[in-house]
Amino acid sequence: MGQCLPCLGDAAKDAVETPDPEIKRRQLAEAAEKRQMEASSRGIKNAYSVEQKKKKQEEIEKRMAASRPGGEGGLRWQVG
Repeated sequence: MGQCLPCLGDAAKDAVETPDPEIKRRQLAEAAEKRQMEASSRGIKNAYSVEQKKKKQEEIEKRMAASRPGGEGGLRWQVG
């Protein structure tokens, strides 16, 4: 009996120190970024090609916006 509690002298060695708040913030930010990257690539076999297609589409949209006369997107309101 009495063997279930560790000696108080050894308890100080086993105690876990909390990290500095700045280190903790950095670790949380890294973990959040990792989760975001995993979530964005979930269900996609080749994330690199998807990213390239997205960039190509944005480039095409920029060119089309620049080539439109008036620069207002080509939409006109008609009152009638």
